[in-house]
Amino acid sequence: MNYKTTLSLAALFLFMVSCATNPFTGQSTLAIVPNSQIFPASFQQYNQFLSENKVVRGTADAQMIQNVGQKIATAAERYLTANGNAGYLTNYRWEYNLIEDPSVNAWCMPGGKIVFYTGIMPITQNEAGVAAVMGHEVAHALANHGQQRMSAAQLQALGAVGVGVATSNSENAEIINQAYGLGTTLGVTLPFSRKHESEADKIGLTLMAIAGYDPLVAADLWRRMKASGGQTPPEFLSTHPSSDTRINNIMQWAPQARAEGRKFGVSQFKS
Repeated sequence: MNYKTTLSLAALFLFMVSCATNPFTGQSTLAIVPNSQIFPASFQQYNQFLSENKVVRGTADAQMIQNVGQKIATAAERYLTANGNAGYLTNYRWEYNLIEDPSVNAWCMPGGKIVFYTGIMPITQNEAGVAAVMGHEVAHALANHGQQRMSAAQLQALGAVGVGVATSNSENAEIINQAYGLGTTLGVTLPFSRKHESEADKIGLTLMAIAGYDPLVAADLWRRMKASGGQTPPEFLSTHPSSDTRINNIMQWAPQARAEGRKFGVSQFKS
């Protein structure tokens, strides 16, 4: 058996035995790197980040981040328990912090460690706007998108080794390897990332609704985000869907999210 065949079989084996199930979509996902390894490293990196940045405490915005985060996490637990996934969140350690930084951004690390930057607060405008962002970020954690990206990167790296071995004696080896890198970025990595963002948008709307917030607020949020300006690359070159794509998707998904909220006793949605 040659080296190229061995690599192919190794990649196939990793893909077959290293899958998990997304509890919101029911789809199989890559899980080559287990959460038992990812979560402790994530928690450590998060603590280091907090120690190196200015955490805002005691303000109305900081308290709102905490309150909304807890509501969204509770909504997630209620949904998962109702759909046969009780205990799914056992190893998650939710934490929500506001950081003094003008960047219009928020993010979530694997295991539920969330950061909002002060720069995004004027875009969120109110509690429901914070819930739109929070639902999206919590959704990334619930769907294990970090785990999937790490696993996909390992497969991509394994593929690069295979291409390198297969073309080692070719005069066009450098061109072929560059083409592999560009092709996997445009054809796999970026679409994979955009899929995660759309998935987090959709899951986030459900979490918002169960927590009592109007999912249509998310569309307004992205209209404000778009109006805030800034150069953006074409969608196929971006890690994120365009604002227009996100707004259209949210408008399409919002009625279904509201219906989910009503299943959990929500009769009025806060906007």
